[in-house]
Amino acid sequence: MEVEEKKPVTTNTDSSGEESHFKKLGEIISKYLEFDSGSTSKDIRATSAPTIAKLPILQVLKPIPWILCALFAFSFLWDFQGFGAEIFGLSLQFEGIIRIISVSGMIGFLTNWIAITMLFRPVKKRPLLGQGLVPAHKDRIAYRLSHAVSEDLINPELIKQKIRESKAISHYRLQAIDHIEQITEREDFRKDLKTWLLEYIDSMVQNPEFRKKVSDHILLEIEDALQNRALEKAALKTYSFLSGQTLHQFINNLLERLPVTAERNIGYIEEYLDEFPEKIHRNSDKIDEVITLLLYKLINQLNVQNLVEENLQKYDEQRLEMMIRNATNEQLKTIQYLGAVLGTIGGFVIWEPIISLIGLSIIFGAVYLIDWWLYQ
Repeated sequence: MEVEEKKPVTTNTDSSGEESHFKKLGEIISKYLEFDSGSTSKDIRATSAPTIAKLPILQVLKPIPWILCALFAFSFLWDFQGFGAEIFGLSLQFEGIIRIISVSGMIGFLTNWIAITMLFRPVKKRPLLGQGLVPAHKDRIAYRLSHAVSEDLINPELIKQKIRESKAISHYRLQAIDHIEQITEREDFRKDLKTWLLEYIDSMVQNPEFRKKVSDHILLEIEDALQNRALEKAALKTYSFLSGQTLHQFINNLLERLPVTAERNIGYIEEYLDEFPEKIHRNSDKIDEVITLLLYKLINQLNVQNLVEENLQKYDEQRLEMMIRNATNEQLKTIQYLGAVLGTIGGFVIWEPIISLIGLSIIFGAVYLIDWWLYQ
């Protein structure tokens, strides 16, 4: 028997019907796959963003610039004119001290305010004022930050280590098996699955192109198998002659009866569903190994540095500023107001260097000792 070689036939006529069947299968799976959110491992839950630390000292420092402005204005009315004193043989002149310390304090505040403002402003480059440090070096900041993240924070080796330490793969495999066991034991799931399977087989068999493609493939396989077997070939030709139909017609008739055969034997799927969880348990080590290997390959292909850098470069200047300010705003404000305090201290040094330095040394020394004692 000679079989004419056929070119593979691509089935396109019923692609929409096949899609609808698989969509229905997806709906069945989604209907029963409802994982309990409370069973998520605590180690891998997303953590909420830490709140910005509220610094109590900031509330104390905030009025200082306004006090200094008021003292500066008051110095024009009265500034210890003609006041003086003698302490330990040192002659002290108090005239002008209010203006000195107020101006020094305001300069300290303004210089810190300008320095912090210059980190972010101007956003766009200006002819005379230039551009803020962060917007001017946005690309460089993105590169450095992405490099630090990829090298030290979430590099592939660290991710692999965390996967091994957390045992997340085995954890979720056990969770999935427990869930599969619960689903496969449900009668409504088995009924839905069997109904879908029978409908799918019937729709495929009703497609003439599908039957032709399968029968052509079987004929080619038979021809290859009987290539050097003359006796079997002769027996096959004899059977075709006696039955009054070609082998192609015989195979096609078998395919048409496939839905009836499937419906008659659909009960075997019950046995398969009963054994399915146990089969997964028996091959748990291999499953974990395969999933781990796939994850490692995915991680090795993931370029963390490029991913972080590309996303940071998409940030506009204002968004980048807000990101930095949201994390450090309280500290930046404290630095500004501390500038006023340090400037005021500098004013006392300008007024009377020796006594001021001695007093400051005593004060700072006492603060350091108290801090050391509390720390211990």
